[in-house]
Amino acid sequence: MTFSKAIILLSLLVVLPVIASELEWQTAQPEYSWSFPQDHWARSGYRNEWWYFTGHLSSRENPERRFGYQFTFFRIGLRPELPPLESQWATRNLIMGHAAISDLAGKRHIFSETLYREVSFLGGFGSYPESLIAWSRAPAGTAGTWELHWNGEGFDFEMQDQVQGIAFRLSTHPLKPLVFQGPNGYSRKGEDSRAASQYYSFTRLATQGSLTVGGETFQVEGESWMDKEFGSNQLAETQVGWDWFSLQLDDGREVMFYHLRNKAGATDFAQGTVVSETGEVQYLKPGEWTIQSTETWKSPETDTQYPSRWRITLVRENLELEIVPQLATQENRSRILSDLYYWEGAVTILGSSGERLGQGYVELTGYGTGNLLPSALN
Repeated sequence: MTFSKAIILLSLLVVLPVIASELEWQTAQPEYSWSFPQDHWARSGYRNEWWYFTGHLSSRENPERRFGYQFTFFRIGLRPELPPLESQWATRNLIMGHAAISDLAGKRHIFSETLYREVSFLGGFGSYPESLIAWSRAPAGTAGTWELHWNGEGFDFEMQDQVQGIAFRLSTHPLKPLVFQGPNGYSRKGEDSRAASQYYSFTRLATQGSLTVGGETFQVEGESWMDKEFGSNQLAETQVGWDWFSLQLDDGREVMFYHLRNKAGATDFAQGTVVSETGEVQYLKPGEWTIQSTETWKSPETDTQYPSRWRITLVRENLELEIVPQLATQENRSRILSDLYYWEGAVTILGSSGERLGQGYVELTGYGTGNLLPSALN
């Protein structure tokens, strides 16, 4: 994609001679040599990278009090190497944090964000084997930091935003092994082999901790999904956004699939993965699943219309699924970058007869004029 208003605004935040050309960045490769746990930390030399968590939590005291949540750190590369400037503000990366809580009983969705240069007093990225993976200062008006750590088995993370009235501190450990999204974690995003990322997931993480919303703090537990991606040119110039689904079925299976849309709104490229109850991975081929949007929702804030209910057929799995948002109003709207917004929401999975089959999350980017920032950098 060409540079959007988002990257123009970001360029005003940094004192750099130029943003490095695409040719200087490393690109995703089919033969990438993975090394864990080291690859949970930042991978220098790639233009974009993110650590992404979503999940479903409930109060231990009152299981009917349920929440969806999102926590994401983005590393946004400005240069592959530190610029030769004698300045404490010199940097090669930005760090952006997004966090949201969907209070399902309260029927409210609250979003928070951070955006800082990678400098010692604002935010940055740890190095293996220290536990810290990424951190940033909290938003303006809130003391403290947002942090992501490796706990030796899974991930611990925390955020707080006193102005928005939300916070959480969560600890996770995997219920199933890490899986690659694509052979050897090489995830294609288009017909051009250069349009790709290195991509892996923990598709089911036991999660517990505390969550604060609306002046109340809850001890919570539930399950999460974690994605890690890094690359330098994930989207083709003809692509404007994606619809991404992470689905946790009650029978122990997980399903991930995405389709990237072109400027006409049609599917330009699609891939998917099914993880069996015992952790075996099956990569879906074109024609082995279909997605049909059956309802829409229009944001009163951005005037953007999103798909809001889906019928999905997985042929080889003999599954027919209805994906239903647990709350329509789950749009994330940046206060820092006015043209940055996207829909990120908790969903319920129903069978053809209306029976519950599971839960998941859906991400919709590139609708209206809003773009998820990493896609705008390609």
